[in-house]
Amino acid sequence: MNKNNETEKTEFVHYTVMKNEVVDSLCCENSDKIFIDCTLGGGGHSEEILKRISPKGRVIAFDVDDDAIKFASKRLEKYNNITIIKGSYADIDVHLEKLGIAKITGGIIFDLGASYHQLTKAQRGFSFMKDAPLDMRFNQDQDFSAWDVVNKYSEKDLANIFSLYGEERFSKRIAHAITNCRPINTTKELVELIINSTPKIKSKIHPATRVFQALRIEVNRELLNFENTLLKVINLVDVGAIISLLSFHSLEDRIAKQFLKKYSSCRCDKYQPICTCGGKVLEIINKKPITASEEEIKINPPSRSAKLRIAKKFSEAKN
Repeated sequence: MNKNNETEKTEFVHYTVMKNEVVDSLCCENSDKIFIDCTLGGGGHSEEILKRISPKGRVIAFDVDDDAIKFASKRLEKYNNITIIKGSYADIDVHLEKLGIAKITGGIIFDLGASYHQLTKAQRGFSFMKDAPLDMRFNQDQDFSAWDVVNKYSEKDLANIFSLYGEERFSKRIAHAITNCRPINTTKELVELIINSTPKIKSKIHPATRVFQALRIEVNRELLNFENTLLKVINLVDVGAIISLLSFHSLEDRIAKQFLKKYSSCRCDKYQPICTCGGKVLEIINKKPITASEEEIKINPPSRSAKLRIAKKFSEAKN
């Protein structure tokens, strides 16, 4: 997650969460291997990798956000061993095949979640603090937006995503209110509806926080993309390569934890007498997630929610 600051000129000021911890995990000093940055963002992690690898090493970075790509491309223009791809990391297998790359030899990092720039740029519709059209798309070329979810999903489906992705306790009540007040076109309208349809309780977070998180995740298929991409990556990374997973909320971390647990031991049915899966594919480097230092949290408070899990490819998966 990157902390960026929107000014009147829409300047893209960037903070890279746990930059050293993430890049340290790759053990990439003077390496001539291939490294993947699944979310380019402001380019902080990619730049740190580029500083450490040899000129023969290579970084391939993905992003769907035009603002991020424009900013990071300028920041990294002096490096000739980086390839920036406008596209989702969910299609990593397709893009690597086009580049003629069979294996990720060095490592891959996932920096999950939305950037501060995306969340605070008013016209993007991510923030419940600013009035804007219901949008929430990371990829502005995508047609599907938060407006479609709010105005076209059934009451049952809305309640499900608010509960699953937002862990919203009043999901059914909010979903019912939405379906009775359509069309809803702006963030302000949605926020007022949420406030008016839920009981007033003492809480440190805004009443619309969980619903807006759920909508963002649904619009951008964040959890589905992450989970599906991990299944591709398990075969794309070479033996000895690193998988580094930086998450920012419990749903992402749960997927990361379950993935690492599954592939760090035998995956056969427990009643099966002989192992046919080939045993563990990943070696977990840190049993407990690494978190941001107190110094970093003081500089960038959102870092407090970051959790870093690291694994090394131990062997090829048989199935």
